[in-house]
Amino acid sequence: MSSMPEAPTAPSYVRTPAASFLNSLAVDRPLARYDLAGSIAHVEMLGATGVIAPADAATIVRGLRDVAREVAAGTFPWRDELEDVHTNVEVRLTELLGPVGGKVHTARSRNDQVALDERLYLRATIRDLGEAVATLATALLECADRERELVLPGYTHLQRAQPITAAHWRLAHFWRLERDLDRLLATARRSDVSPLGAGALAGSTLTIDPARTAERLGFARAFDNSLDAVSDRDPFAELLFDLALLGVHLSALGEDLVVFASTEFGFVRRTAALGGGSSLMPQKRNPDVAELARGKAGRQVGDLVALLTTLKGLPLAYDRDLQEDKAPVLDSVATATETLRAMTRLVRELEWDPDRLRAASADPELYATDRAEELVRRGVPFRTAHTEVSRSSSPTEGRTAPDAVDPAAAVARRSVHGGPAPSAVAVQSQDAHARLAAHRASLSSLGRQVERIEELLNEEQR
Repeated sequence: MSSMPEAPTAPSYVRTPAASFLNSLAVDRPLARYDLAGSIAHVEMLGATGVIAPADAATIVRGLRDVAREVAAGTFPWRDELEDVHTNVEVRLTELLGPVGGKVHTARSRNDQVALDERLYLRATIRDLGEAVATLATALLECADRERELVLPGYTHLQRAQPITAAHWRLAHFWRLERDLDRLLATARRSDVSPLGAGALAGSTLTIDPARTAERLGFARAFDNSLDAVSDRDPFAELLFDLALLGVHLSALGEDLVVFASTEFGFVRRTAALGGGSSLMPQKRNPDVAELARGKAGRQVGDLVALLTTLKGLPLAYDRDLQEDKAPVLDSVATATETLRAMTRLVRELEWDPDRLRAASADPELYATDRAEELVRRGVPFRTAHTEVSRSSSPTEGRTAPDAVDPAAAVARRSVHGGPAPSAVAVQSQDAHARLAAHRASLSSLGRQVERIEELLNEEQR
């Protein structure tokens, strides 16, 4: 039996007194499986085009799949002195295969390699985040379908304005999430371009085929410009914007619930689903989940600003500053994931207090606009009607319809498209279900692209 190849030393390009400062393993390691999949596709292409011998390509691919199994099992020997995930994989491959392992980096740079890894990571992440957004949106929609008749005050300037329904309120938050999901899917579509083959910045003099690797990895196409391919971080910037705005939307949902759960409003019962109690005051039940959703949005906005600040003014093509692109993305993705999970539980377990809603919805001032519009129906100019109602000495003075302060009747009259009337909400809900189904189909398609990477890592040698 032949002895194992001698373990190689760290390559010269990662040997420096500043090694600990340059080390990026903390943010690179989540990219390991994507790095390995990209390497497999790249080596298969090198063999198919004759850049390296097909037998060598087959050997390297087998070795890469062995490394992938080590990563999956948690037995991969990570070495800090090797600086990043790419060098760790290459050195480990050479340990297993000997000098032939060094051919893995033919016609490739760490510059196009990391750009590829990030796009593969982004694809899988958007699939996972999209499913989480869709789950929360579904929870809002399903609850709305049960609450079309439940009236509560609508607010402007945090003052009672006009009557709406709980279903209409939930759907308002649904549509924000629907747009968030649409943006995430659009980001995935725009980033569906493989940068592999761009090299350090100017491609290669060898006869490589970037289109072949792009197809093998499930991308729509290969890059158009090698300078742009290695420096483009638009996908990460877009993802961080998408998540920052999602965070703002979840913050707004949280703020509504904080207000509704207050003693002064009391629209929402203070159940355990909202959060914990006070360590000092026995009577307290705090809306901790909603408050944290509100608080974490600032962190996500900060992640977006961090990346944009890093990207601002960088010269073409690759600069080491770009190593800083992953930390804010990983942080924002983790924050969004845990916030979506927590808010989904809260939305599903939310309990309204019907008595408090009825009392608040009976406030005659909510129906001042109804009285003005009743005068308009009689031919009075709206500005005149507005003035007349606003000068009424009593909130109910001048009431011209017996159901003017009947919450259910008042809401039912608001049947205009997109309004809170149960009939209008039924149409809105139907549209919402259709839109969500379309997005789920897109997520399923994206999922098939993600699965191609796992298949590439696990398929038998051809």
